Amino acid sequence: MTPGLRRLGDPRPVVVRAGPGGAPAALAASPVEAVREEWVVEDRWWTDTPLRRRYFELVLADGRDVVVFRELTGPRGWYEQRA
Repeated sequence: MTPGLRRLGDPRPVVVRAGPGGAPAALAASPVEAVREEWVVEDRWWTDTPLRRRYFELVLADGRDVVVFRELTGPRGWYEQRA
């Protein structure tokens, strides 16, 4: 892959302020109006690099619908996932 380019759909780091229980309360400066759905993905558990993520589908105050996740293994952080 060419340096500086990324594949479509690759997660990108985002700033999330979590509220009680760990659910996102704001994405960057945009407040979360509603959490539409929440789920956990566990994959590659049979390998040396298992994947475990907690996903949230959010409706933001500006009307955007976004999907973010938090890594639950390895280096923790928040990411936005686009299709």
